[in-house]
Amino acid sequence: MSATVPVATAAPQPPVPVAAKRRRPPLQMASPKKRGTAVAASASLVLVGVVFFVPLAWLLLAAVDPSATVAIGIPDALTLDNFTTVLTPDLTFRPLLNSVLLSGGTALLTVAVATLAAYPLSRYQMRWNKSFLYTVLFASCLPITAVMVPVYALFVSLGLLDNVPGAIFFLAATSLPMAIWMMKNFVDSVPISLEEAAWVDGASAMQALARVVVPLMRPGLAVVFIFVFTQTWGNFFVPFVLLLDPDKQPAAVSIYNFFGVNGAVAYGQLAAFSLIYTLPVLALYLLVQRVSGGFALAGGVKG
Repeated sequence: MSATVPVATAAPQPPVPVAAKRRRPPLQMASPKKRGTAVAASASLVLVGVVFFVPLAWLLLAAVDPSATVAIGIPDALTLDNFTTVLTPDLTFRPLLNSVLLSGGTALLTVAVATLAAYPLSRYQMRWNKSFLYTVLFASCLPITAVMVPVYALFVSLGLLDNVPGAIFFLAATSLPMAIWMMKNFVDSVPISLEEAAWVDGASAMQALARVVVPLMRPGLAVVFIFVFTQTWGNFFVPFVLLLDPDKQPAAVSIYNFFGVNGAVAYGQLAAFSLIYTLPVLALYLLVQRVSGGFALAGGVKG
């Protein structure tokens, strides 16, 4: 008669407490506990705010002050004579139109070329991709003053001096390095599966870029456009060197007219012109923000 061998069974494990199953909350940075540290941080923020607020306050007050000076102060009387004086074709309208043409042309050309350059850098893996990108990054670090002497000689030899399209091409070339870096990141955000679906339907690479990638990265195009536009809008040195005719100079150069001669500065007119000078950039930002919409790729790719 064979004996029955007992089978060992595992001892029941005690139930795990519910509190033990909960994940520990991530560590968070604690706020300053010492009163002195909090006061110092608040004072630093207030100081930074004052540094930014005082120039803006001077612009607003000096623009309506008939006897504005370099010091900030409440005007004794309010007037719009400063705006009436500067709102003339020679002082404001023509320079602003030149700025719009120069900045808009530079931004459009830069966005187009940067898109064509960023697309292959994002989609094709080549050995010289990183080398090219680092070379572009190094080119963006060169100061503009270091290249203006040979550029001026080149423009003289090519007959492009005092030529608006020539200035646009040069400004676009100086904006391209940073624009390519920015544009590549936006192209990387577009799923390649959408392009593959377009290729299956018979679209070429350029058709996929124009009909799939570009519409989906409209906010990225708007960011690069605004970046280049504002950078060119405030550029004084390049138009001052390459555009000699006062009728072709942008507002960034014509603002020199308010400094007068022998150190006499029309502060009220300068403040009024400065306020008018900032309005097109603000309007462009609001317009592009409304038109570009959101970067919506939700539902474009099935999981």
